[in-house]
Amino acid sequence: MGWRAGASCRPAALRLPRNSQHFEEMNRTMNTLKTAFFLGLLSALILVIGNAFGGRQGMILALVIAAALNFFSYWFSDRLVLAMYRAQPVARDQAPQLFEILERLTARAGTPMPRVYVLPEDAPNAFATGRNPSHAAVAVTQGILRLLSAEELEGVLAHELSHVKNRDILIGSVAATLAAAIMVLADMARWAAFFGGGSRDDRQGANPIALLATALLAPFAAMLIQLAVSRSREYQADASGAELAHNPYGLASALKKLDDYSRRIPMMSNAPTASHLFIVKPLTGRSLAGLFSTHPPIPERIRRLLGR
Repeated sequence: MGWRAGASCRPAALRLPRNSQHFEEMNRTMNTLKTAFFLGLLSALILVIGNAFGGRQGMILALVIAAALNFFSYWFSDRLVLAMYRAQPVARDQAPQLFEILERLTARAGTPMPRVYVLPEDAPNAFATGRNPSHAAVAVTQGILRLLSAEELEGVLAHELSHVKNRDILIGSVAATLAAAIMVLADMARWAAFFGGGSRDDRQGANPIALLATALLAPFAAMLIQLAVSRSREYQADASGAELAHNPYGLASALKKLDDYSRRIPMMSNAPTASHLFIVKPLTGRSLAGLFSTHPPIPERIRRLLGR
């Protein structure tokens, strides 16, 4: 294969931020607090819906069902998503620059070398998956290897390795489990409302109108909170990636390029359920001002990276 990254293209306007280490530490703390807050909101929603419908028994049942649904996804998500995008494993002699960058970054991070894959896609993008650093995989498209310079590619790979090191797959699985529990409870509440109310621990029937309202609004709220968790982890991976690469320029420049080219070249194999894994959302078109996006706006990610 012998892919090589493109020529360097560092925008002249990019400037190294003052007190970057302090800024990154502040970003990391804020994003961690946001993630904890959003996971707390999801848990609170479960308490509210469970109490409205089935009390403690309803909450336990929903959590058991949700945990069972997400257990398989957590342990086998790497194999599933790699197969979904027809990712091909590559050896060092096929992509020497890619391996050289990854070996340098993993040595700095103190993590094992991940499995390396290339997606047969012209759209420039990349993702990492795996439940922990010992079971990680990094996948890049053919398009991103052709488009980015070595500095930009290092920024992207540092971002992806940060996802693995920060245990974002685990955090995402917890968020998905809580959101799925809310969906299960909401579905049960919907049926209960049609038949006159639920059965609570105190043997008092729930108000059918309140149940129906809860069943309709709770899944929407859970989806927004889950998306907020995903966006918070992207900011965290940006900050950690810039620190790991010892340079915010590469990732900032790469994000600008990826944002531009992803609008022009769509992914041929596109699965919306896995779009949150990629460094930029692999979907064309704009949604409601990014409200339902798994990724933060690219200009805001660049602004935070450069401390502006």
